[in-house]
Amino acid sequence: MTKGAAACAFMLAALLGWPHASARADAPWAGRVSHVVDGDSLWVRAEDGRQRVRVRLDGVDAPEICQSGGEQARQALQALVLGQAVRVRVRAYDRYHRAIAEVARASDGLDVGARMVEEGWAWSEGFRGRAGKYQREADLARRQGLGLFQDAAPPETPAGFRRRHGVCAPPGSALENAAAVII
Repeated sequence: MTKGAAACAFMLAALLGWPHASARADAPWAGRVSHVVDGDSLWVRAEDGRQRVRVRLDGVDAPEICQSGGEQARQALQALVLGQAVRVRVRAYDRYHRAIAEVARASDGLDVGARMVEEGWAWSEGFRGRAGKYQREADLARRQGLGLFQDAAPPETPAGFRRRHGVCAPPGSALENAAAVII
């Protein structure tokens, strides 16, 4: 991230009162994973224990929770980091106010995004035709038939799923109940 982009992300986060706006967007901070939402989103409680931050893993895209493979991807991420101490380096914030960040396990420095892709539970997220930062891990997972790539038919990407079905509704929500009636 350029210094200008980091400064803009910091200013926007501070103005909107987003989590950890007091830290620069690229300054790492420590915390503990308190909840795993899906295969690429989790909640991290800051080391000081006062603030929980919703984090989306930078560079990866995992299946939607209601998509085939979504629950398995969440379980894989839970196995890697739930309850674990982590280091978080925020790159930016998305439109849902999530910190887009690199997450590393504190105990061994494991890059969590890389491991999710390496095990086949997430795609390396590219941009405008460019390969993502974990493309080598993604190619290896496909060749080895790991995780989502166990079946002969390639799995539907999360972006394709969202275009066809929309976003998944939180369990028990009015949106989920309405979707059940429509489907």
